[in-house]
Amino acid sequence: MTYIILAAGKGQNLQPLTLKNPKTSFKLDSDTTVLQRIVRSIRRYDRNGEIVVVTGYLSDLVKEELLDDNVKFVVNPFYEVTNSISSVWFARDYLERENVTIVHGDVVFDDDITEKYLVRPTDHPYVLVDSQVVKPGAYNAVTKDGQVLVMSRKLEVFDAKYCCMSKLDAVSARLVKEEVDTMIASNMYDQYFEDSLVQMIMFRDFELGCVDIKGSRWTEVDSVNDLLNAQEIQKTSSIYKKPL
Repeated sequence: MTYIILAAGKGQNLQPLTLKNPKTSFKLDSDTTVLQRIVRSIRRYDRNGEIVVVTGYLSDLVKEELLDDNVKFVVNPFYEVTNSISSVWFARDYLERENVTIVHGDVVFDDDITEKYLVRPTDHPYVLVDSQVVKPGAYNAVTKDGQVLVMSRKLEVFDAKYCCMSKLDAVSARLVKEEVDTMIASNMYDQYFEDSLVQMIMFRDFELGCVDIKGSRWTEVDSVNDLLNAQEIQKTSSIYKKPL
């Protein structure tokens, strides 16, 4: 299994907290950052998985915190003027795998999500969504009968929030690579990676499934309140508690 973790962004919504540290390096406790938690959660269930971290902003700091975690690095040198689709483009060779999981590097989630979805092979593409989260302006989805009809930050009506985690089988991973190549060649480097999935839904009859993880604990770290929520998830996760 291959895991691509997108960790190139500047975290502008959290400035000035991110002026000297990437938000993926925020401490959840004295021993664990946001990004370390993602990597170590994957390693707990897939010891030999291929983990690829796409860096950009303060890349050396990100690499330093993962020196002992057996990961590969890809750099998006144009992180200042691009978006996540460009990060996936720089990691596009890793889309030529049998199963690929793509995760944003600023998401904190309980281990059951890792165990049930992220590390399990799939025979079709799907994304994780949460129908209990209503957040206008976020990257939301319209779904029907287990399929995504559209995803966007500009939706006025939607039924679930996209959870920043996508699963691809071998066929869909290669289709995504082709679409990302096409979009980058068309100067669409400022789009989200997920926009490639939407383009395929709209224009290539691409069927993208979805799994509703409502009730599971997860948060995208995009505000100070999100960070506090992430720290609470870390604090109350029994698997991370230190023995007395």
